[in-house]
Amino acid sequence: EVSISSARASVMVYDDVNKRWIPSGSSSGLSKVQLYHHVVHNTFRVVGRKLQDHEIVINCAILRGLKYNQATVTFHQWRDNNQVYGLNFSSKDDADAFAKAMLQALD
Repeated sequence: EVSISSARASVMVYDDVNKRWIPSGSSSGLSKVQLYHHVVHNTFRVVGRKLQDHEIVINCAILRGLKYNQATVTFHQWRDNNQVYGLNFSSKDDADAFAKAMLQALD
């Protein structure tokens, strides 16, 4: 697998019961979020590790047809069968670069 994009973001998941975003993992904080491309199988996944303790806070396959929503300039979201994921980027540049890679992966 090759990393085709990397950004700093807080990884969030949507809590359906309480109707609010909560931090993914054991605590809040910035993570290094990477979009990986498996060249042989031509598949993609998003993996995020906390900068502080390297806890994996997201490991999500990115499938064709996924709707990547740029809700604001620094908050992007998408869903799979089980979960709604949100990335709260630390900068607009990180958000733009990650979105560009994500949209290319989905193309």
